[in-house]
This record gives sequence, C-alpha cells and structure tokens, in this order.
Amino acid sequence: MSDDPRLEVSASRIQQLVDVLSLLSLGQYDPALTQIQVGAEEDQMALLEQSLSIFVRELSEAHAENDAHISQLEHQRLELERKLELINRQRAAISELSTPILELWDEVVTLPIIGLVDTGRSLEITERLLQRISDTGCRYVIIDVTGLDVIDTMTTDHFVKMIRSAQLLGAHCVVTGMSSNISQTMVGIGAELGGVTTLRTLKEGLKHCLRLLWANTANG
Repeated sequence: MSDDPRLEVSASRIQQLVDVLSLLSLGQYDPALTQIQVGAEEDQMALLEQSLSIFVRELSEAHAENDAHISQLEHQRLELERKLELINRQRAAISELSTPILELWDEVVTLPIIGLVDTGRSLEITERLLQRISDTGCRYVIIDVTGLDVIDTMTTDHFVKMIRSAQLLGAHCVVTGMSSNISQTMVGIGAELGGVTTLRTLKEGLKHCLRLLWANTANG
C-alpha cells in the first residue's frame, strides 16, 4: 500500500463539480442539469460527489418550494388587490347613493343630506357638490336637510364653508327643511348663514329657484 496521501482525480470529475457549482451560482436548479454522477471508485472524491449530490438535490427541492410559496403569495396579493378594488368601488357607489346630487330643472340641482354627517362625510359632500357645479355650471343649488339627524360644531363649520364655496363658484344656494333642533344648534354655535335663503320645504325651494331662473331669463 502506498503511503502517498495524494488523491489522483480525473479532470472530468473535477470539471463536473465546477460546472454544477457554476449553474447553482447562476440560479439554475434544474435537476437534469445539476445532477452529479458519483464515480465508481470508492475514494474521498466519491464521498465529496455524494455529499454535493445530496446538497444539490436538497437545494433544488428548497428552491422549488420557495418558488411555489412565492407564487402562492403573489396569487394572494393579486386576490387582495382585487378585493380592495371591489371594496373601493362599492364604497364609492354607497357614497354616491347616500349623498346624491339630483337635477330638478335646467341649472337647478338639489343636494339632499340624510342621516348622520361627520367631518369626513362633510368634506366628501362638499367636494362632490363643488365638482358638480364646476362641471355643469348649474346656477341654483337647493341643499335639503330634512333628513339630517344632528349637526355638531365641526360639521356646521364645513356646512357653512360648503355654501360659501358654492357661492364663489357662482351658484345661488337655498337651504330647505331645516328643523328647529338644527337651527337652534347653528344659532347656538354662532354659525352665520347671512345672505342664504332658508325655506321650509324642498318644494318651496324649487319654486324660489325657478322664479329667479325665469326672472333672469326674462331680463336677458
């Protein structure tokens, strides 16, 4: 038996390992390309080839599992985005239905405010009304608060600012259906509606706007 500790290995066996490791470094885990052929010799090189073969196989399996997990996460992300988009569309539809802006006559629209109005909804109502005035050039706006439950200081402030903003865009504003509770609240917190016509019913508000519209039309 030779005492020489050196191991003679063919160049092809070494090249095989180099090729496989190169493929792995490039992210290529295809078993058909990264399979290591273990030499028939029972030497230290064979043990290395066996170890690397096991490592490559386990790495390939882990990579496949990782790809599957990433694919699943991507599918879940797309599904979540789809649901969020649906929720946003439903929210927009509900918002539009909860605060519709209706055309009663040429250049006359009404904004019925129903239910509880908080700061967020006040801002949304204001934005939609001003956009409608800007888009259509309507000259008369009837804000009907018959269905308004309660109003607080912050909401009243937004309400007054909405009317003033609409007036700055050239719209004549009429407030109808104001209950005694709402009017007392507005007076109590010092809200100023000077110059704004207030009437009892939406019908009276429409008649008022039509009189102004026809008078302006007659005067040319």
